[in-house]
Formats: sequence, C-alpha cells, structure tokens
Amino acid sequence: MKLSNVPKIALGLLALALMITPLSSLAEGSAKEKLSKAEEKYDTDKDGKLSDEEKAKRQEDINAKAKQTREENLAKYDANKDGKLDDAEKAKKKADEDAAKAAKKAEREARKATKDDEKQ
Repeated sequence: MKLSNVPKIALGLLALALMITPLSSLAEGSAKEKLSKAEEKYDTDKDGKLSDEEKAKRQEDINAKAKQTREENLAKYDANKDGKLDDAEKAKKKADEDAAKAAKKAEREARKATKDDEKQ
C-alpha cells in the first residue's frame, strides 16, 4: 500500500463511521425505550418506562411464580419426600419436559401440514 493512499483510506473510514454511529445510537435508544409485552402489563402509568415501584411489583411476581413452580415440581417429582429433587427425580422431570416439548412440536407440525394441505 502506498503511503499516499493512507489519507484517502482514513477519510473514507471516518466518513463511514460518521454515517453508522447515528444510526446505531438510534437503534439502541429505541430498543432500550421500548418495553416488552411482558413488561407492558407492569407499566401502570403507561409512560413507556418501569418506575422503581413497577419494577418491584414485576420482581415480586417473578419470585412468586418461581416459588409456585418449585412447589409444584416438588409435589410432582419428589418421590422420597425429602424436600429436594435428587438426580433420578430430576431425570424424570426432564423426561416429562422433553416429552411435552416433543408433543407440542408434533402438534405444530400437524397443524402446518393441515394448512399446507388446505392450500393445495
């Protein structure tokens, strides 16, 4: 590379950086400002942001759901009733989850096949 080309290349890179930077900051700002659908239900004042109180309510609900899920899992899978899931109990839980996931996938594929058949 000739040294005489360095200023031209640098100028081109600078111009590219100046074009990209505003676009990337716009994209970041809009992504940060927009609440997910799950978060929208906690935005009680509908200002597009979660206040500290709204965040606290969201975290409280998350913790309550996690506790409920733990209790349901223990009730269903804790065969020896020791208050925790051992490896065999965890394996049973995972097998059930995998089977449910496979059933949902098969159901989706069947619906898609039905739609494809209707199109023809």
